[in-house]
Amino acid sequence: MRIGGLINSSAPIDEVAADVQRLADAGLKSAWGSQVFGHDTLTLLALVGTRVPRIELGTAVVPVQPRHPAMLAGQAATVQAAIGGRLALGVGLSHQVVVEGMWGLGFDRPAAYMREYLSVLVPMLEGQRIDFHGDLLTAVSGSLPQASVPTPVYVAALGPVMLKAAGELAAGTITWMTGTKTIGNHIVPRISKAAAAAGRPAPRVVVGLPVCVTAEVTSARERIDKALAIYPSLPSYRAMLDVEGAESASDISLVGTEEQVATGIERLADAGTTDFTASVIGDAEEQERTWQLLSEIAGR
Repeated sequence: MRIGGLINSSAPIDEVAADVQRLADAGLKSAWGSQVFGHDTLTLLALVGTRVPRIELGTAVVPVQPRHPAMLAGQAATVQAAIGGRLALGVGLSHQVVVEGMWGLGFDRPAAYMREYLSVLVPMLEGQRIDFHGDLLTAVSGSLPQASVPTPVYVAALGPVMLKAAGELAAGTITWMTGTKTIGNHIVPRISKAAAAAGRPAPRVVVGLPVCVTAEVTSARERIDKALAIYPSLPSYRAMLDVEGAESASDISLVGTEEQVATGIERLADAGTTDFTASVIGDAEEQERTWQLLSEIAGR
């Protein structure tokens, strides 16, 4: 299992570059940034990738509604060319409260929309011409000259319909707020079955969870729940917490001593996780201990 880290993609660009360099120097294999309300994450990764070599750079994730798939394909292929083939493109549906309430866009038939979106995005990133006329999307485009290096696409897929689409059409999934038992009993079996049925390679399963190496477990869990209080209220994440039998973010986080956290990471690997992406939370000392542990695990 590969070890990576989540970065704050809303921080100043120099700070992001320094954080990614730290991950690379620590031997971590990937750095992932979300698309929220700060920088455009793909543009940010293009800038950072020219400064920091070797490490894979990924989006976790870019919401699909604001960008037509042909436009996103062109942008992603450009970033891929700029950083030497190290881009992993994660895409997702965001949430109804954001798409409708903040952007004023439609959220009808989201899973069907994602399937059509992938039917355009993935072939374009493989250098193919597109002539697609679906129920929700139309795309007619020539091949992308900058798509000489295919860009793998990963889908923020949690429910059965989305996992099926991700397995059939994409290279894997990126999860958040999804516990170890749910990864092993729900995510991995469903996406793997769909990929096998479609004749595709075994999917990549990129799992993001909060992590904190600490002696103060109770206070660390309280900080995690405060920092991530919004997530249990969002339907897609609430559903995964319910599958896990968890109430809050701290219930599925990896918190405790080095040995306890390392055991939690091992259990993720046993559940079928191919990539663990750490969201490190804590004070300066706790963060330093956590990154040190992750570096040691990555080097094994």
